[in-house]
Amino acid sequence: METGGPRERILTRARVVLAMGGRPTVEDFATAAGVSRASFYRAFKSRNALIEALNRVPEPDARERILAAALRMVGERGLGSLSMDDLAGKAGVSRASVYRLFPGKGALFEPVTKVLTAMADEPPGVVMPEVARAVYRTVYANGENRGGLLRAIFFEVSSLAPDTEDAARDVITNLVGTLAMYLTNQMSAGRLRQMHPLLALQSFAGPIFFHLITRPAAERVLGIEIGGEEAVTELAEAWLRGMSPEEKR
Repeated sequence: METGGPRERILTRARVVLAMGGRPTVEDFATAAGVSRASFYRAFKSRNALIEALNRVPEPDARERILAAALRMVGERGLGSLSMDDLAGKAGVSRASVYRLFPGKGALFEPVTKVLTAMADEPPGVVMPEVARAVYRTVYANGENRGGLLRAIFFEVSSLAPDTEDAARDVITNLVGTLAMYLTNQMSAGRLRQMHPLLALQSFAGPIFFHLITRPAAERVLGIEIGGEEAVTELAEAWLRGMSPEEKR
């Protein structure tokens, strides 16, 4: 029979639970130790706190796991088939956690909109290269190639099939809409040449999209090596030169 208080029992049994593999939840640890969830949270503030107490490397938090799982699922199965329930299972979190952190599918693609929100008052020369780098980091997060995500979104948004229209509308509203509004404001301020904001956005995204989906082939077949963030930054700067107001060109 194990001795000690709830904290000691949780630590002892947690090692056994983790050795069994998978990604056990707080409920799993509490059940194994024979304590309630309330007792668990009195002993440890969070699941990560328990992991740290066991001298293990802290795992990615729920938000990062959900985003990573969503990007993989969209790349594999498409945007319209992204189920928030399936996403919760893949990320190892509760459905409530998914809806609390990401209230809609469009929110799963927020790295770019986060840049725009934080830098809305900055000039295009600062913002657009950072947007390009945010896109690159989303596709190549932690060294993982998620180019399938780009292809899935491209084909589904372009086709707008009935079963994907709602999901595509979320992406268009949150991502394209935010970018187009920023470009419109910058044109009005005289920082960018005047043209339809959608065309300006397409001319910005097109070269970056093409680079990202052809990058693996260029590296393997042609042996071309260039830093990812460096590459998209150069493409963004080329776009900025083309979009400079006429009187400055």
